[in-house]
Amino acid sequence: MGVDPWRFQAHIEVWLLIIAIIASYTYAIRVIGPRVVPFGAVVTRRQLRRFTAGVLLMWIASDWPIHDISEEYLYSMHMLQHLMLTYFVPPLLLLATPKWLFDAIFGTGRGFRVIKFLSRAPVAGLLFNVMVMVAHIPDVVNRSVSNGPLHYSLHVLLIVTSLLMWMPVCGPLKEFQIAPMSKMIYLFLNSVVATIPAGWLTFAEGVVYKHYNIPTRVWGVSVSNDQQIAGAIMKLGGSIFLWTIIVAMFFRHFVKTFRDENKNDYDKVEAILTTADVERAFQATAPAEEPKSLN
Repeated sequence: MGVDPWRFQAHIEVWLLIIAIIASYTYAIRVIGPRVVPFGAVVTRRQLRRFTAGVLLMWIASDWPIHDISEEYLYSMHMLQHLMLTYFVPPLLLLATPKWLFDAIFGTGRGFRVIKFLSRAPVAGLLFNVMVMVAHIPDVVNRSVSNGPLHYSLHVLLIVTSLLMWMPVCGPLKEFQIAPMSKMIYLFLNSVVATIPAGWLTFAEGVVYKHYNIPTRVWGVSVSNDQQIAGAIMKLGGSIFLWTIIVAMFFRHFVKTFRDENKNDYDKVEAILTTADVERAFQATAPAEEPKSLN
């Protein structure tokens, strides 16, 4: 009987993790939230939608079939999994976290000071990109896919460092965020750094990751093509996503700045008299008497 890459494999640990995340968030907004925020909404509908999307993407990336294909057959699927866990899931979860929940978790003491330091743009960007580099070292990849604890630890570190990387952009605390133009530069630099291992992987000669050099080929993708697709996903997928955010932020910042700079001009325009105003003024004024004749 041949190996079936699509055979279903239950991942109880993933299900328990997703259930724990949902249960913790539900408990926080139903029990802790009303105590901290006695008046007003504990969370917004937009935050709930973002939380749902983030957890759903995390589940899809971590469960069958993506997890099994990425761990046993295709490194390109492994890159897609990492893309989802580092670029898509973290910003959604951060945007779903209200400020009061962040304060409840980290407080104002040592934990807050540590997370504040790690969330500084230079530190967070460095940690994230170093972790990305380490996660692509051939020996690390070949060992991790066959070593459960190591594989799990790498994923945890990737998610944690990616959460820190996104904190200066869309973290729950405004004081952790950098200026709009700095956010664009910061995201651009993060997109550039990722092209280094991606370019190396795309143009590498021979098999880089021996673990994926197996007879069973999913979708008929060869080992060399698999490596090239993985490099393209890492380079184009991440870059396009970050550049899209940069463009959206640029136009949003440009429009807001334009409105603020021209606000006084708009006020002046509104103050200019119209033809209707002039006609009403004439109607309200009594007609002047005709001058008497001198004869």
